[in-house]
This record gives sequence, C-alpha cells and structure tokens, in this order.
Amino acid sequence: MSDKFPKLTLVLGGANSGKSAFAERLTRAAGLHKTYVATAQAFDDEMRAKIAKHRADRGDDWDTVEAPMDIATALGAGVTLVDCLTLWLSNHILADVDLDTQAFLTACDAPVVCVSNEAGMGVVPDNAMARKFRSIQGQLNQDIAATADLVVLVTAGIPLVLKGQLPASMT
Repeated sequence: MSDKFPKLTLVLGGANSGKSAFAERLTRAAGLHKTYVATAQAFDDEMRAKIAKHRADRGDDWDTVEAPMDIATALGAGVTLVDCLTLWLSNHILADVDLDTQAFLTACDAPVVCVSNEAGMGVVPDNAMARKFRSIQGQLNQDIAATADLVVLVTAGIPLVLKGQLPASMT
C-alpha cells in the first residue's frame, strides 16, 4: 500500500457492481476537500430518484457540480470524483459532439477519481448503435487506464486493483 494519493484513478465495474460506493470511499480516504462531478441527466422520475438517493447517501460534505458535457471546467480543488464517464460518453453521443478526453485529463492538478462502466464483458449487442457505444466506451476506458496511476475493477462490491496501489488510508 502507498501513502500517496494517486493523481488519476479509474474505477471500473458493471452496472450496480459497487463501483460508485467504492469510489466515494476512496475519495473520502484522500482527506481533502471533495467535489462530486455528476454527469447524469434526470430525464425521468426514476433517474431523478436515483440522483436524489446518491446525493443523500454521499452526505452534505461534498461540493456537487452537474456537468453532463464539460468535465474539465467542473474539476475542483482537493479531490474530484467524476461519476460517471459512461453517462458522459452517452451524453456526447446523443448530442453528436466529439469527446475531448485530454481536456479533462490535463485540466486539473488535484487528484481525480473517475467511475466508468466496463461494457465489454457481456454479450455482443444486437444493434449497430449499441455496438458503436460499446466500442467507444472500451476505447475511452483504455485511454483513461493508460494514463491512470490507479485502476480498480469492482465486482460484487469487491475491489480488485489492476494497476498501481491503493493508498494506505484504504487499509
């Protein structure tokens, strides 16, 4: 275990795998001011309820910034948790806007923890749009992982470190 908090962390997992909860614990472990960058957009009552639950579960000690498209300008001081890159990617695809991954990777000197879905472990999607999304999501995850100091896969709520070391404060 390392005492130093990683500059860039990628937390991957499937839907409801526990990746966001792990990323929140990791972010808290930094012991720094916390900013939560939310990329979700509430288009229906179910999503509004999910966002409200996530916010309540986090508590009041986070600054929350809603940034469905422009993560770079939302990054804060201390440590920033971006949840999640999958919705950020979806927002860009639906808006037919190109991603600028490098803009947010280089925009902040403070630590950033990114949450993303591992979309390539299931069946091959049955339509072209879903296959395109899976391909772009996979490449986005690879690009972030290549740059990241720490990459963690979470499944069934259990983290598996793929690259780097967890900070000592996570033990």
